[in-house]
Amino acid sequence: MARQQNDLKALRQMISEAHDILRTTILPEERSQRAYELLTAAVHLADELLSASPAVALGKKGGRETAKRGADYYSKISAMRKEHKGGRPPKEAKPN
Repeated sequence: MARQQNDLKALRQMISEAHDILRTTILPEERSQRAYELLTAAVHLADELLSASPAVALGKKGGRETAKRGADYYSKISAMRKEHKGGRPPKEAKPN
């Protein structure tokens, strides 16, 4: 996760540098203005991605899945684990 965070910070710094360069540049047909707007949006998006915690996004889904399965499901899994019955059920023998 740290590597991804560092990559995102580096991307944000590159976008910010290009943003600063375009702020002082004048190109024909208002191209620099549109590029400046896009880079402004990219900087805000990178800031939002850096501030959001991935655990928060996963936690929301986990609660819904747990509620969908119900308590009986977890009781059954726990009983299988205690008796070492986890995994795929054995294949039935075919008569010859």
